[in-house]
Amino acid sequence: MTDNLILITLLVKLGVVASVASVLARVVTFRRLIFAERRTPRQTLALLAFFLVPLTLGVFVRVWVPNFLAADISFATVILLGLLVGPGWAVLGGVVLAAPAVYNHEYLALPFNAALGLGAGMLGRFVEKEEIYSFTPFIDLSLYRWVRRNLRQPRIDRQFLMLFLIVAAEACRDWIAHLYSNPPRLFALLATQWWLQVLVCLVAPIDVGIALKVWNTLRIELKLEEQKRLLLEARLDALQRQINPHFLFNTLNSIAALVRNKPELAREMTVKLANILRALLKDHDTYVPLRDELSFTDDYLDIEVVRFGADKLRVEKEIDPRTLGVLVPSILLQPLIENSIKHGLEPRLKGGTVTLRSRLDGDRVLIEVADDGVGMGNRPVSALRRDGAGIGMKNVRERLEVLYGNQARFDVVSNPGRGTLVSIEIPANLSGPI
Repeated sequence: MTDNLILITLLVKLGVVASVASVLARVVTFRRLIFAERRTPRQTLALLAFFLVPLTLGVFVRVWVPNFLAADISFATVILLGLLVGPGWAVLGGVVLAAPAVYNHEYLALPFNAALGLGAGMLGRFVEKEEIYSFTPFIDLSLYRWVRRNLRQPRIDRQFLMLFLIVAAEACRDWIAHLYSNPPRLFALLATQWWLQVLVCLVAPIDVGIALKVWNTLRIELKLEEQKRLLLEARLDALQRQINPHFLFNTLNSIAALVRNKPELAREMTVKLANILRALLKDHDTYVPLRDELSFTDDYLDIEVVRFGADKLRVEKEIDPRTLGVLVPSILLQPLIENSIKHGLEPRLKGGTVTLRSRLDGDRVLIEVADDGVGMGNRPVSALRRDGAGIGMKNVRERLEVLYGNQARFDVVSNPGRGTLVSIEIPANLSGPI
């Protein structure tokens, strides 16, 4: 083994480690297993398989293909298993990785890998998980800053400890391989020049650090995506749980007024109010079929008809039967209907009509809520689209932005004295056969 071959092997090995770590990071199952807080034995065995199947093959290639020494990255693999999985599993992984080497009469590979896995596993239990993933071999080597920092707050520098132990383990492997080099009983890169042998020891923590950096970058991205998802869910949940207190108070007052004269109607309104509150407060699915959403709005409209009187509030529906199975955001129509009644029909002494429409347009569904009330004043349409009218429209618009992004369309057209039309266009995702 010439020094030039060793130098080339070190360079190629860095690329091999980076490639293997990147390929594994693209596998969804591997990501789920390696970043899991807790794993069952079966899941841990599956995670080991991701490491051992390709990398044991790499040891086999190193044994049987001349001068392809960079394929064997078992040293870094055993350390990674110890740090991320645990001592027992790292010992098992080290034994499996040693099998091709033992078959090639490198008998010391098995006990060395087992001892390395045990030591790396114990180190992984001593070092916090965040410190493992943030490990880098390029630490601050300024002796002055190191002494000053530890004089102010004495502590064990775990980053330096990891670096030192990995270098020491590589130096130990080189020493054992040198002692039993004829015939070879343990694989190691043995150089004739001292500076190159020091470089071999220093490259070992770089191999480990490259894999950890690749996975830590992915871990941070997944955390950011999870935080974004949780933020969107929290925002959506807050929007879904908005209840107009005026509607609740007015409905309770209406029920109180009906208790003596029309107890059956009061009882019916109480049941419908309970249905509404139950739907608003319970943990429900983000999407529901349009037929369920219409059923929910029926309870709301029945209460409003009783409150205003059947002669002042009329409801019309123009629903395409093909749209009943389309999935829509839950509690989508009630805020729009409430807005039509409160801002459009309530100011009119003679009341008016609320019309619900739906139809399919290719792969999209169009839903409309219209009223023939007083309208929204003289504001331009652009301002209406930007600001909405009341909490109801703003709520719906924000939820559509959260759920669909630019795939949803929300339009408001209002004519003073003639009424308001709210149009929603979203992808027509079906819940199943209609």
